[in-house]
This record gives sequence, structure tokens and C-alpha cells, in this order.
Amino acid sequence: MPPGGGTVGGTEGILRRQSLRESAARTYARALPIVPVRARGMTIEGADGRRYLDCLSGAGTLALGHNHPVVLEAIRKVIDSGAPLHVLDLATPVKDAFTTELFANLPPGLAANARVQFCGPAGTDAVEAALKLVRTATGRSGLLAFTGAYHGMTAGALAASGGARDVEVTRLPYPRDYDCPFGVGGPEGARLGARWTESLLDDPKSGVPQPAGMILEPVQGEGGVIPAPDGWLRRMREITAARGIPLIADEVQTGVGRTGAFWGVDHAGVVPDVMVLSKAIGGSLPLAVIVYRAELDVWEPGAHAGTFRGNQLAMAAGTATLAHVRRNGLAARAAEVGDRMLTALRALAAEHPCIGDVRGRGLMLGVELVDPEAGEVGQAGDAPDGTAGSGAEGGAPHLAAAVRQECLDRGLIVELGGRHSSVVRLLPPLTITDEQAAAVLDRLADALTAAERTRHS
Repeated sequence: MPPGGGTVGGTEGILRRQSLRESAARTYARALPIVPVRARGMTIEGADGRRYLDCLSGAGTLALGHNHPVVLEAIRKVIDSGAPLHVLDLATPVKDAFTTELFANLPPGLAANARVQFCGPAGTDAVEAALKLVRTATGRSGLLAFTGAYHGMTAGALAASGGARDVEVTRLPYPRDYDCPFGVGGPEGARLGARWTESLLDDPKSGVPQPAGMILEPVQGEGGVIPAPDGWLRRMREITAARGIPLIADEVQTGVGRTGAFWGVDHAGVVPDVMVLSKAIGGSLPLAVIVYRAELDVWEPGAHAGTFRGNQLAMAAGTATLAHVRRNGLAARAAEVGDRMLTALRALAAEHPCIGDVRGRGLMLGVELVDPEAGEVGQAGDAPDGTAGSGAEGGAPHLAAAVRQECLDRGLIVELGGRHSSVVRLLPPLTITDEQAAAVLDRLADALTAAERTRHS
């Protein structure tokens, strides 16, 4: 019998004790009051016996879904072998296998001359390592980051994220077709953003000194599922390379096939100087690394360390995940299924005025909700007076929260993101079946209708 006895009373007791004993900072637990006791693939079973389709996937961590057989086999093999589970940064066969598989999947232009640093167990630890690396290598301290960014919860990572204020960080516009800050969107909006970046860097009166690096996400996840245009990403690479500024690609959520390519930067053919990797590379267990050009490897021994950087079970699970994604073409599968889901979601938008925009790449999808009664809704530039549309200012956070709850009531787990928490985010595992994809779309459609009905009742 699972913990809690598999009864509703057991579930309520566990949730009550959690609310009494855990901190006020807890997040997912507030919006998703369930007690998982079993999971396989895309399905989670709660202690009350209810089943859910998981479109959160550990915030993108579970590339293969829950408890995939190849992951479980890899973990059991290490446990049964008697190998040490904790080894700091010592060399082991498990680590060697992981590093070999990781390098086999890196962009060739980076893998041929790369170094890897194993960091603390979370993506934010790897972001901190990347920032320290480029500051050490360049002797500079400033950082270029982007509006809407999210890079983690530690001090340096938070400073680089969109909601922070830090004099060491220069905030640049991230291109958005929907509700574009320049009022135009599309290629012209991306061009203006790139021109703004060049101007700040080249104008001696801009107040922006030569930075240590630029950090960006190929798709902004927490920022509302906003894919970077390929041409703009290539332009950022050109701008940074011409000025000797290391480019850091935060692939914590976009990596390992999530966007329809093995890495998010692969769509644009860009080779960054540093890649920040976590989530899916650990195969569901904590693991984070940075991979970078050998020329940047100027650290002294011990310049960056961490007690739990030698997680052998995570490395074994990660090796199995990376290899399974590669051998089975799951990145291409994510692109195919993601395109079909995008098409279906856009058709759904035509039936629901509360959907302001649908966007995404691969199996990283977002549905932005707006209040159609708050003003003209649409892409930048299509307001009746010819000015940029507002996208229904501020979004519709209450409606989005209602849709999330209606989804949960229908056995579908989703999460919210975006500037006003108005984007319903879908992050299904790369192993999602056609039947599961159809079920996700059906349940989301029902949830939208129910939330709209309740809103107007």
C-alpha cells in the first residue's frame, strides 16, 4: 500500500502536514495539491488513486518521462555493482561514460575543443559557474542578459534573470513577435533588438563597459515560452564574437531534444562559448555541468568546487537518457509532435478569444491567455488605430490560474509562466504518444471552456 494508505484521508493528511512544516516559499505544491505515489512515462498516480497526464515533466527534467526502463536499468546496474555513489570529482568509469556520451552529442564546433566542469546539482549552480568562468577568463565583471530571462535562484543567476535589478547586469530586449517592445515584431523587431545591443556596446557614452559575457536562453521558458529567432541568435553570436565577449547559452530547459533539436542553439547553427546544462542531462536525478571552449579554462585548481558534483547515479541515468534520445531520434520526434500540437492549439485559439497567442518549439509549448474585454488583442501592429496592439495589457493571470485548476480536475498537470503568469506551459516528455498528445489537447480545450464559462457566470 502506498504512503498515506491510498485514501483521500491520507492525501489530505500529507498535504496538511506539508503546509504546516514546509516553508512559505514552496511553489508547485500550492498549485498542484496532489500526492504522487507511482509514475510511469507520462502518467502519475496520486495517493487517492487518481491518474494524471504530466505535462510539467519536472519542469523539463524528465525527457523520457517518469521511471523509463533504460533509466531504471542504468541506476540498478550502478547500485548492484558495488560502485561508490559519492566520489567528489574523482574519475570513475560511470563519469567517463557520461562525459563521452555528452561530448558525442555536443555541437561539433564545441566538442572538438571543449572542457567540462561538474558543478553543484542544480542548474543555478551551473549558471554561477559559467558567470565565474567568463569573469575569470576576461578579467571583466559586467554581464549582458535579457528581459524575460530566468537563470536560477542563487544570487548571480537571479541577477541575470528578468525580474532582478543589478548594476552589474545590462538588460537587453529579447525579441518577441507577440506584444513586441518595439511595436513591430517579426524580423524587424529582432533587427531592432540586435541594433540596440550593438549601439550599447559601441557607444562610448552608453554607460555600458565591455562585459565579461552574454547569457541567453534559446527559448525563454519561465519567461513565457518565447523562442529566439534563428537569425537573431546568429546575430548575437556575430556581435559577441566580433567584440571578444563570451556567449553563454543556458540550455538547462531547452537541452536534450526538448525543442526538436538536441540543443536549442542547433536550430540556428550557433556554437556558443559556454553551454549551461542540467535538468534532462541527469535522467531525472540532480546533475549540472558547464561545457566551454578550452581557451576559457584559466581557472586555478579549486577555483570552483562542490561536494555533490560526483553524483554517480545521476551520471548513469544521464548517460542512458542521452543515448536513448540520440539512438531513437527523439529530438526529431519532438519536432514532429510539437508541430502538430502547435497547429491544433492555433485552431483552438480561433475558437477562444481569451487565447492571445500560441507559440513554442518542439515539445516546449505555450498558450498565452488574455482578457479580450480589456482592449484590442493581437500581434504587434494590428490595433485599429495602426499602433502596436497591447496584447490585452497585463494578460489574464486569474483566468490562467483557473485553466490550470480545470486541467488538474480533468487529470492534466500544466504550469504557468510569462510576465504576468498568463501563459499555460506544456512540457510533455519526448516519449509522448499520439494518443496522449490528443488527450492533452482535449483536456486543455475542455478546461478552457469551463474556465471561460465560470468567468462569465
